[in-house]
Amino acid sequence: MIVSRVWEIEMTARSPISHRGELIGTTAIGRRMKVLQADGSVELVPVISGNSFRGVLRRIGEELLRDVLGYEGQLPLAVAHTLRNGGAIVKTQAEPITGRRLHQLRELIPHLSVFGGAIGAAPIDGCLRVGHVVPIVTEATPILRREYPGPLPSRFDIEALESYSHLDDVTTGHAGTTVDPEAETGGSGSPVMRYDIETLAAGTRFESWVQLVRGSDLDHAFAADVLAEFTRSGWLGGRTGIGHGQIATTIADQAGGAPVVDWREIVASRRSEALETLLALPA
Repeated sequence: MIVSRVWEIEMTARSPISHRGELIGTTAIGRRMKVLQADGSVELVPVISGNSFRGVLRRIGEELLRDVLGYEGQLPLAVAHTLRNGGAIVKTQAEPITGRRLHQLRELIPHLSVFGGAIGAAPIDGCLRVGHVVPIVTEATPILRREYPGPLPSRFDIEALESYSHLDDVTTGHAGTTVDPEAETGGSGSPVMRYDIETLAAGTRFESWVQLVRGSDLDHAFAADVLAEFTRSGWLGGRTGIGHGQIATTIADQAGGAPVVDWREIVASRRSEALETLLALPA
């Protein structure tokens, strides 16, 4: 059966969210998007790109697939890269995957059917679309998908600049120490490097959406499982290693019903065939 489905998603930051748009000196500037206002003016609204959001979902999907197929350490690097990051178009003498081979690949590897990827010299389209993750602020009102009661914060209320330092562990020529004695007094030889990161404050609310476009029952079940895992362990933006990106996620109930198949059972039952197909993919 052909399935089309939209999930409306709301997230709340449990820690600062960082998503770099550009680097100016030692300051990582957050990504912003122009939003035309009702009065004709333009505001720059900080957003998490749909590409970044899709990347998080893709990595979650790859981990779910890996747990079911158990291919840890068995795949060529190019194939692993395709599953994990989407791959890259490369020159190859291999025939592109089309027709019956493509249909079989989608049945065996729902991750590729849902997210797509570059395999050899031709891309495979996925049936999943995602939106930008937009903060629920006054300046973003013209593009918000839903209405929110009460006064909304301004983008200036949620934007912050955090400073960090990094100690370069190099010997400065003083016996028994790796720290320049002038560092505390601001000497130019200090090994401490300072840098700044623009972030969105903890407590900021966001909205986004995910759409499955004419997928199969297997695609529907896989996408729903990925989103369920995202609500449990998902993140936004970068620098998660220093505490950024933690979120609480809710997904609004939509008409259309729950998945009618168990994708894990179906994929696991054809594990050998799925692994053979992955190993045969053009590099």
